[in-house]
Amino acid sequence: MGKKVRIRPISICLLRRGDEILVHEGYDAVRQGGFARPLGGGIDFGETSAEAVVREIKEEVGADITGIELLGIVENIFVYEGESGHEIVFVYDGQFVDQSLYGRESLAVVEGKRKFEAVWRSPDVLRHGPCPLVPEEIWDFL
Repeated sequence: MGKKVRIRPISICLLRRGDEILVHEGYDAVRQGGFARPLGGGIDFGETSAEAVVREIKEEVGADITGIELLGIVENIFVYEGESGHEIVFVYDGQFVDQSLYGRESLAVVEGKRKFEAVWRSPDVLRHGPCPLVPEEIWDFL
């Protein structure tokens, strides 16, 4: 029997540096295209979406955030690496407590055993570059 199909609740944070936002750039080998997504992740059972976004940013970049504000909720139905996915995405605004992080061009991110970089990207790069912002509905909050 295969993996259960389910809707995954997640929280992401629009961390902003001027007009840029901090994103992880990924690649879908099946679709042969890139994408950019703000940092965040799954909401654990018994945890609020606000608690989840604070925890996820702390786990991923080792930094605290403050001033979190729920901007909205979007439903994201997508295909990644040939597999269908369905998420309910709580989109938050927030700021790093450590202001020095805004001076870095990238931040090291750890997610479980995976390690990657998060980078600051302008709206122009996210609209016209090789890694478009996902889910697209996030544009409504920028």
